[in-house]
Amino acid sequence: MLSLNLLVVISLAYVVFLFAVAFVAERRASQGKIGWLRAPMIYTLSLSVYCTAWTFYGAVGYAARSGLEFVTIYLGPTLVFVGWWWLLRKLVRIGRAQRITSIADLISSRYGKSNGLAVIVTVVAVIASAPYIALQLQSVSLSLAVFGAEDMADLANPVDGVTDGLWVAIGLAIFTVLFGTRNLDVNERHHGVVMAIAVEAIVKLVALLAVGVFVVWGIGGGVADVLARIDASPVSAWEVQGGRWVGLIFVSAAAVICLPRMFQVLVVENADESHLSTASWAFPAYLMLMSLFVIPIAVVGLDIMPEGANPDLFVLTLPLSQDQNTLAALAFLGGFSSATSMVIVAAIALSTMVSNHLIMPVWLSFQDGGKASVSGDVRRAMLLSRRVSIAAVLGLGFAYYAVSESGEALAAIGLISFVGAAQILPALLGGIFWRGATRRGAVAGLVAGFALWGYTLYLPSLAVPQSLFADIVAHGPLGIGFLKPHALFGLTGLDPLVHTLLWSMVVNGGLFLGVSLLSFPSPMERLQGAQFVNVFEHSSTPRSWAGGRAEAEDLLIMAQRILGPQHAQSVFVRAAAEQGKTGYLPDTTPEFLVDLERELAGSVGAATAHAMIAQINGGAAVSVRELMAVADETAQMMEYSSQLEAKSRELEATASKLREANEKLTELSIQKDAFLSQISHELRTPMTSIRSFSEILMEGTLESGAQTRYSTIIHDESLRLTRLLDDLLDLSVLENGQVVLNPQEEVLADLLDRALSATAAGRNRPLKVLRDPEREDHLIHTDTDRLVQVFINIIANTIKYCDADEPELTIRVGTTGAALALDFIDNGSGIPARSQSVIFEKFARLDDQSKAGGAGLGLAICREVMVKLGGSISYLRGQKGAAFRVTFPMRISRAVA
Repeated sequence: MLSLNLLVVISLAYVVFLFAVAFVAERRASQGKIGWLRAPMIYTLSLSVYCTAWTFYGAVGYAARSGLEFVTIYLGPTLVFVGWWWLLRKLVRIGRAQRITSIADLISSRYGKSNGLAVIVTVVAVIASAPYIALQLQSVSLSLAVFGAEDMADLANPVDGVTDGLWVAIGLAIFTVLFGTRNLDVNERHHGVVMAIAVEAIVKLVALLAVGVFVVWGIGGGVADVLARIDASPVSAWEVQGGRWVGLIFVSAAAVICLPRMFQVLVVENADESHLSTASWAFPAYLMLMSLFVIPIAVVGLDIMPEGANPDLFVLTLPLSQDQNTLAALAFLGGFSSATSMVIVAAIALSTMVSNHLIMPVWLSFQDGGKASVSGDVRRAMLLSRRVSIAAVLGLGFAYYAVSESGEALAAIGLISFVGAAQILPALLGGIFWRGATRRGAVAGLVAGFALWGYTLYLPSLAVPQSLFADIVAHGPLGIGFLKPHALFGLTGLDPLVHTLLWSMVVNGGLFLGVSLLSFPSPMERLQGAQFVNVFEHSSTPRSWAGGRAEAEDLLIMAQRILGPQHAQSVFVRAAAEQGKTGYLPDTTPEFLVDLERELAGSVGAATAHAMIAQINGGAAVSVRELMAVADETAQMMEYSSQLEAKSRELEATASKLREANEKLTELSIQKDAFLSQISHELRTPMTSIRSFSEILMEGTLESGAQTRYSTIIHDESLRLTRLLDDLLDLSVLENGQVVLNPQEEVLADLLDRALSATAAGRNRPLKVLRDPEREDHLIHTDTDRLVQVFINIIANTIKYCDADEPELTIRVGTTGAALALDFIDNGSGIPARSQSVIFEKFARLDDQSKAGGAGLGLAICREVMVKLGGSISYLRGQKGAAFRVTFPMRISRAVA
């Protein structure tokens, strides 16, 4: 027999292999090479997380104890994928349309984005998952105990150790933290984890098939002999208990949708809706292969192993009893894969729910008075909360494992979780198919169903001998037999699982239906209900925000806290561009607020995102048109209202553009007057000097020294006049498209050095320049002289206008797609907001004319130069000081140049 130490080494090597698989997948995804990572078969294999240690080990034990009843745990999901494919497609479509991060997020989003309801679903999911996580820890501990057995008695019925379960839980927590919390946005998908699970799916399938082949042909003597054994075994008895079979098929079907780990891989990790068509046949085929040898292994195990042997471990003990150590090691890795894949995905899903709906709302409420618009990065806190949540979830599973003393068979423990997860089903199905479903109905049904499940099934599973729970199960609370968990209200004679399922689902569904009929949904619930029920007809989220109340700057600050500066700014720049505006700050229209809410929902969940935007915007508003759309009034009213709203939006947009144009024209008119006055002054001053000193020289009475001095003044003023005329001519040439570019290749760092050297002589005070040389190592192919001209103008403006006591200029290089972006940011007070929209116009100058040495043509020339070079220059809003971004292709082709 393999030594326990060697098995531990094999396990560690296997974990290292999974780390490598996950790391390579994450690396390829980060590089954009995700083609095969999104293959339909990878998605299908990830669904195998349904097949846990219960199906790998427990299915054989289930068959040995209950005959063919084990088939029900495979029939339920098969019926869902074959017959309810349209339901799965609807869930996936809703998940992608609403940026759903978990099953709690979906239900809270459907019922008015209620975080309170999300908290209830999260609590239900976490508590219901604890027995299932405990099952995985127990299975791994038992399998380790098998290899530590010293004789056949210990091999047949080993005793697991709680310490082994603790170490397994710690190891799984570390793996999940490393590869399950790398991305904050849950919709960015965990490619590494999914790929590792797909590999584990293959390992556990190959292991179980290998054991089955060995049992049939290596021990059983072939198919005919095994079939004869099955006929003679009580396992083959077809004793169908109608109520229990129907109940087991129902909870198995519900589990494949409602278990957090299944919802994670089915909906959240889905990259393409079309993958469901492959999964609809491939996943049932996978389940069929996993169940193919269950009966033969169970029957041969009952024949060969000693009486009283634990049938849950036949997959391991049969090969070991025949000295097939290699096969036993493979079987152990299969069971290990089954357990670890379930725990990892469940921990990711549950930690996301706990973080988004329990920890982060509380944490945010204590930060800066709970104001969403206060600056500061909360991403680190969010990642920390998810990692803490993973540890807490696994800790809860281990606590159940330790408290319950592992007294139940593996299948019995799994069924406890299945029935608990099924309590979410009425609110889920009602929410996506019935627009009249309300939040109050969902809360009433969930709380009541969860309480009945906890009392009639969960509590008895913890009733170890000589405990308080054991007394309650046997005699009822305070000796009231009418309230015994397994015979509630005098309903006796039922199987405990059927008893719980009947009470919990009837009360749950009844309260959900009744309370929903007696209550009226809020406007937000009606809007979300329409979007969920009619998801295939609605391509976008309804406009449920009143635009214009929020300041774009406050929304940007909040978004930067959640998404990070670069991601948030890209969202705002894209929205501004779609509105035809430049810069970072778009108009806070209802459409923009909806898009921003969906973007934030990918990180903090729909309910939290909605609450944060509502705080800044002053709450949500629902128009008459939207209410009529939700109520599905007559088509004529809907069409008429739609036309009115479209006209209203068109007029509002037109009016907004006219106001902007009028304000800009007014500002330009003022700037033009100032420009004409300034240009007259700039021309008159040198001309006056030239005329005056020329007349003095014409008198011919000056000494040689004075003549030289006056001639120098005339020369300098002529140069000044020439520079002004050159600027005017340069701008004219650029605007008329007559400029000829001279493309060259030069390193970006050298261009910046040239610009800084050219401006050094004009500095009247020190300027500290902050750069990152490594990021400036780009070979540029463009008109480098023109590009340096732009850099010089920006740096010169910093020297002139930066009002900080110790001026400082940060030059930051980055990439945006195929373009190179250079940000020039100083530490001054910046450009006033009313001047930002016109600074690139040829008449524009700052109010403080004393600081300027030219006529206000520099930035206008820069703009025209960058257009000719195929790039752009823009002012970055939302920074502390003045900030300009110069963007151009990394390598401009010669044809363009």
